[in-house]
Amino acid sequence: MSKARFLLTPSAVIVLTLGICSFANAQATRTWVSGVGDDANPCSRTAPCKTFAGAISKTAAAGEISALDPAGFGTVTITKSMTINGDGTLAGILSAGTNGVNVNDSSSGSPGSIIVYLKSLSINGAGTGINGINFTSGKQVYVENCSIVGVTQNAINVSLSLSGKHIFVKNTSIRNVGLAGISLSTTTGFVAGVFDRVSLEGLPTGISVGNNAFISVRDSSISLNTTGVNVVGSGGATASIENCLLNNDVTAINVGSTNILNLSSSTLESNGTAVASTAPANNLRSTGNNRFLGNTNDGPALTVTLQK
Repeated sequence: MSKARFLLTPSAVIVLTLGICSFANAQATRTWVSGVGDDANPCSRTAPCKTFAGAISKTAAAGEISALDPAGFGTVTITKSMTINGDGTLAGILSAGTNGVNVNDSSSGSPGSIIVYLKSLSINGAGTGINGINFTSGKQVYVENCSIVGVTQNAINVSLSLSGKHIFVKNTSIRNVGLAGISLSTTTGFVAGVFDRVSLEGLPTGISVGNNAFISVRDSSISLNTTGVNVVGSGGATASIENCLLNNDVTAINVGSTNILNLSSSTLESNGTAVASTAPANNLRSTGNNRFLGNTNDGPALTVTLQK
């Protein structure tokens, strides 16, 4: 009876070894970080990494990094679709002297294509941080249940050279920044922002609506700022504000000569100037249900557009 023999040649050994190593280093769809983790770990649930930067290289595109316990997990640059989730704990980023989170896929094969979710993060610039979140290339960024304080420039900075991109901010608090709570602009096409239940307090500018930017603000508080919403960008930059409170600002809303304001169901009270504008009257649109109370100067009359 003949017996088959299998010989393992040197080349086969190399291929097998490389295959095993590749499997061992495969990126996971879900990874974990912990204050007592180690970035040399595989970032699994039982062997977590220590920082977001350490975990991101071991997380597959469109995957999720979750935090196991309260800790500071360091600044991070995101170049692929990704969720960073601090739900259920205090997931902190101390960003002294730098940006907290960079979103930038400009060096990828498909610039302007990634989608990033940032959930339940506390970003603290400690008085020297630059931008809390710096979005310079990608498709969409979602910021939910976050707190951003102590940066010298913008809490959320959207500065693009691409068209048709979006930023969504929900249930987020912004305080103590050097320039604006949220700043949007793009050099081409348009960028859109949707802000829901956002608190912007004690800032030089709450929201800066820059070149080619279009924003919608709902159910938000914009208080004690030098300028609450500043709409001055080129390209017909527009702010639509609904059911918001703007109070105790030096100027609640400022609208440049080529810009548009849509205002509905909002209260502007106890401001120095409620609406300052050099735009024509038909660019200042109201649904006729806003409340102006106790402002030193209410500003120009708004053009009432009847609800349909």
